Amino acid sequence: MTTTSERDPESLRRRMSQRVSQSVFDGSRLRVVLMVHVYDGAQQQFLEAYEQLSTHVASVPGHISDQLCQSIENPSQWLITSEWESAPPFLSWINSEQHVRMVQPLHGCVRDTRSLRFHVVRETGGPAAGVPAEARRLQTFPRIGDGVVRHALTFTVRPGSEEAVARILADYASPEPRVDDSTRLCRTSLFMHGNRVVRAVEVKGDLMAALRYVARQPEVRAVEEAINPYLEQDRDLDDPGSARVFFTRAALPALHHVAAGQTAGAEGAGAPVRRYALHYPARPEHGMRLAELLAWQDVAAAEDPGSPVLRSTIFQRDETVVRMIDVRGELEAADPVVCLGLPDPVRAAELTTLFDTDPAGPVDPARLGPADLARFLDTARMRLITDRRSPDV
Repeated sequence: MTTTSERDPESLRRRMSQRVSQSVFDGSRLRVVLMVHVYDGAQQQFLEAYEQLSTHVASVPGHISDQLCQSIENPSQWLITSEWESAPPFLSWINSEQHVRMVQPLHGCVRDTRSLRFHVVRETGGPAAGVPAEARRLQTFPRIGDGVVRHALTFTVRPGSEEAVARILADYASPEPRVDDSTRLCRTSLFMHGNRVVRAVEVKGDLMAALRYVARQPEVRAVEEAINPYLEQDRDLDDPGSARVFFTRAALPALHHVAAGQTAGAEGAGAPVRRYALHYPARPEHGMRLAELLAWQDVAAAEDPGSPVLRSTIFQRDETVVRMIDVRGELEAADPVVCLGLPDPVRAAELTTLFDTDPAGPVDPARLGPADLARFLDTARMRLITDRRSPDV
């Protein structure tokens, strides 16, 4: 199969580096850095658990190598680095149930962890010296970010409890947006689709610091406790192990974010900008590919100055794919082909074969009429529960 980078011209890729502030789909090699703080006296237990885990990781497709390092200053501080052919195979592994089970032995000896993921942009020396960046699977152009980090959580509630859960989630006092001198909460958008809840957050600064700060706030903790009886997956927030497993499974990473070329000044021009989310259920083991096709559709659409979609963020975990879009005006008044992320008929033809459910029939923009596409858009549309922005954002 031809890769995305092979299909797209150089000019589009350069423009993409300016408009796409986040993406895992450029084919670059990935470096993962995991900083670990081990309980005093648990170093040998940690080492043995790591050796068992590393034996399995070595056979995961896309994995290249890893290193385990211990601090020369503090024997409780460890560093694990790994290299992957690209981000998608790593994310598929880290978000799998198999990974959740494999890391369980580490929980008893680890006090805290911090994971960082980087695309390799340049490297010097070694056998790769002098080899073109593309041949070395390096990120070709640096991305110009917008200073915002995006993340989401998703979970399901018991069927029949959706209205009760929606009322609880909509009725809470927002925490103070300032986390510390360098981190603040920018926006929280919460949606539901059937019994699935998706909570997307935008943060300036340190995402993990912001998530931990929010989890400690009494008003947020009260909401989490109130929805506990309705969750399909039981959890005990007073039990660190139970809470860790729940939030690990609930993580819905942002894989791609693109802003259209005409975003500057768009917030105050013409119709108001509204936020929507669309749910694309994928066939088993096809969620990442579906997300990638949506991402490249949005990159191409960002070239159109008349597009009503100003920004798009794609979240994915397993078969759950969510595309959050900021649209000028009402969704119902916009072109459903563009809003669904299906402007390119060739990519749309492959994309729609990856849907797990197809309530609108074969979703081929070249064949379906406006009523069919509007019906499909309505089916994919998630219900907005709350969308809160910090006053100074």
